[in-house]
Amino acid sequence: MNRILINFAHPSRPRSKFNNALRAAVEDLENVTINDLYANYPDFMIDIKREQSLCEDHDVIIFQHPFYWFSTPSIMKEWLDLVLEHGWAYGLKGNALEGKIFLQSITAGGDDSTYQEGGCNIFTIRELISPYYAMAKVCRMKWLPPFAVLGIHGGLSKEKVNAHVEDYRRTIIALRDGTLDIEKAQQEKYLNSDLNSIIRRS
Repeated sequence: MNRILINFAHPSRPRSKFNNALRAAVEDLENVTINDLYANYPDFMIDIKREQSLCEDHDVIIFQHPFYWFSTPSIMKEWLDLVLEHGWAYGLKGNALEGKIFLQSITAGGDDSTYQEGGCNIFTIRELISPYYAMAKVCRMKWLPPFAVLGIHGGLSKEKVNAHVEDYRRTIIALRDGTLDIEKAQQEKYLNSDLNSIIRRS
């Protein structure tokens, strides 16, 4: 059974409807650790050794966050800059993250039609998160496309919100239990594009 670390970052959590709902759907699961970065480090003084130890103790590392200005909230950039040290995360002797799975869980205001060439956001989600793809590659991790909840500014029905929440729980359970087809998932646009095709029946 895989151990899953969710690095959660929302700078204004009381106003977060969707990220709180996604988090609530998985925080009771066995072998799932929620690491709330803004709650743990309100002064941005990140405990590097604690974070590295958490990463070493888990098999799957997830960044869960709203898509702020086409990227992560600022504390996640700080986390990357400080925690992923040369000789630990990358470099000739840096193999602490080798073989671990990495993905992002993203919520964004624009819908999928806005994230493409010709759309108001110009670039696709995959193009915009390419620095994280590169980071995972440099650290010899297995990169997965993001679990994406899009179109929030347009309003999502209660049924759609509930469906996303249930899909997130299914995804985390599948990653934990090793029933998610990693190679097939890597070909998807979003991890939650078609969960039925990438989750094997146990």
